[in-house]
Amino acid sequence: MKTPNISKEEIINAFQFRHACKEFDATKKLTDEDINFILQLANLSPSSFGFEPWHFIVVQDKELREALKPASWGAPVKLDTASHFILGLTMKAPMTKWGSDHTKRMMKEIRKMPDDMLAAYSKFHKEFLESDFNLDTDKKLFDWASKQCYIALANMMTGAAMNGIDSCPIEGFHQQKVDQLLQEKFDVDTSLYGLSYMVAFGNRKAAPSKAKNRRDLSEIVTWK
Repeated sequence: MKTPNISKEEIINAFQFRHACKEFDATKKLTDEDINFILQLANLSPSSFGFEPWHFIVVQDKELREALKPASWGAPVKLDTASHFILGLTMKAPMTKWGSDHTKRMMKEIRKMPDDMLAAYSKFHKEFLESDFNLDTDKKLFDWASKQCYIALANMMTGAAMNGIDSCPIEGFHQQKVDQLLQEKFDVDTSLYGLSYMVAFGNRKAAPSKAKNRRDLSEIVTWK
């Protein structure tokens, strides 16, 4: 592994290039290499305790995209024009709570912890959930895991922008209706997974209508 040497100017340029693309050029498709690169960025994203509480569904089937439209008021144009459309699922409490099969598998099989480290790490996880963050309800656990899934979202969009690929994150959907679709059309067990966001990738149909505006850095940063 070599030390990255990407210039600050190139990185800032990618952030300036990235915008929430409202409509894509439907005639331009990403290559398999492009989308696999984007998904690999999600796969390499950090997560609390390294438990990776996410799953991604790449929706390319036209009928499934149509089925999403009535429940996704922020997505119809993107569903019609994006090269690739991804559902970002987050694990629910049965998979992220202390002592779950998933967390035990992540520690033992994926991270290959020896038994003594596994026991200590598991104890630390339990204390974190119960005392440090007071994650004592299923809703709190899902929201905690969902925050981590947004790290993967940001990494996918930034990495795409650094390669000249456009994206649009989407939260404009009706959660209960989408849950029903996930069960009926996508074979998702919604007792284990919930939708945190959708995200579209492709190439912009037109340049953004206005420059990116942000508050001044001095307004958002305090030095002590």
